[in-house]
Amino acid sequence: MDELQDVQLTEIKPLLTNKNGRNFQDFDCQEHDIETPHGVLHVTMRGTPKGNRPVILTYHDIGLNHKSCFNTLFNFEDMQEITSHFAVVHVDAPGQQEGAPPFPTSYQYPTMDELSEMLPSVMTQLNVNSVIGIGVGAGAYILSRLALNEPALVEGLVLINVDPCAKGWMDWAASKMSGWTSNLVDIVMAHHFSDDELSDNQEITQTYRLHIAQDINQDNLALFCNSYNSRRDLEIERPITGLTEDTVNTLKCTSLLVVGDTSPAVDAVVECNSRLNPTKTTLLKMQDCGGLPQVIQPGKLAEAFKYFVQGMGYMPTASMTRLVRSRTHSASSMGSVEGTRSRTHTQLEGATAASPAVEQARPQTMEVSC
Repeated sequence: MDELQDVQLTEIKPLLTNKNGRNFQDFDCQEHDIETPHGVLHVTMRGTPKGNRPVILTYHDIGLNHKSCFNTLFNFEDMQEITSHFAVVHVDAPGQQEGAPPFPTSYQYPTMDELSEMLPSVMTQLNVNSVIGIGVGAGAYILSRLALNEPALVEGLVLINVDPCAKGWMDWAASKMSGWTSNLVDIVMAHHFSDDELSDNQEITQTYRLHIAQDINQDNLALFCNSYNSRRDLEIERPITGLTEDTVNTLKCTSLLVVGDTSPAVDAVVECNSRLNPTKTTLLKMQDCGGLPQVIQPGKLAEAFKYFVQGMGYMPTASMTRLVRSRTHSASSMGSVEGTRSRTHTQLEGATAASPAVEQARPQTMEVSC
C-alpha cells in the first residue's frame, strides 16, 4: 500500500438552494421521452453536442431522480466552466422522474442489464456518439454495464458509490427481514446514509427523506429497488501483467471512483477499485462526507471532475487550485518525493497536463482522501 497518499482539502459548505433544500430546479433544459427496446425513458438535455466531443451522461441512484441526485452538483458555480464545453444528458430510470404516473399492475420492470441496454437508443435519438458517464449507486452499476457491453460508446466514467457485486443470499435475507420491520423509505435512506450521518446531518437527511417519501412514486420506486437488488455481478476482472484488456472482462475507459469516507458504500467501492485496471483508475475518497458526495461536497467533486476531463484532453489546463496545492504540499512533506511520485502519478495529477504521453504514464491507482 506504499503507493497510496492522503491529501487533505478544506471545502465549501454543502449547497442548499433554500431552507428545506428541496428546490431541485433545472435550467435551460429540453425534456424528451424516448422509446427504447425495453420501454420509454425520460431524458433531460442541457445544451447541444459540440462537434466530436462526448456528452456528459448522468444516471441517478434508487430513491432519487436526476434533479435530486445531480442538480446541486451541476448548478454549482465551478461546474459551469466544465459544462460550457459539453452537452449534458440526464437520464431518469423508468417511473422515477418527477410526476411519473404509476405503472400498470402487470408491468414488468426492466432488469439492470436491460436498463443499460436502453441507453444506446437514447444516444442514437439524441445524435450522441460517445459519453462521459457520471453514475451514483444503481446508476453507476448501469453505466458500468453499458461500458462493458458497448465500450466504443463510453470514453470515461465517474462512478460514485458503485457496487460491482450481486446481492448475496445473506444480503437478500437481510433486506427481506428489514422489509418486514421497516418501510421502503427507511430502507432507501439506509442505502444512502450511515447511521452516524442520519443522526448528525439532519438537514440533508430530512430533505432527502421528504423527497423520497413525497416526490417519488412509491410503487415505481419499489420496482426500481427490486431490480437493483436482483442485479448480477459485474464480473469485472483486473488485467494481469502480460495480458491485454481484450482477454479479460474489464472497463476499458478511464475511470474515477468516488466515495465519502462515512458512506455505507465504502467497502463496495474499494472492492470495485481492486477489480479495475490500475493504470486507468483513480479512487477518490472524500473526508467528512457521507453517502451523497455530489450533494455534500459539490466543490470537491467538481474540481476532481475538471481534472478528469482535462486528463482526457477535452479542457485546457487551469491555474493551480485547491486540489493541486494540497497534493503539492503533501508530496513535499514526504521523504523520497521523486520515488513516490513515480509510483503514484495518476489521473488527478496527470489531468494538469493533458498530453497523451502523460495520460499513458499513470502506472498505479491512487486513493486520495480529501
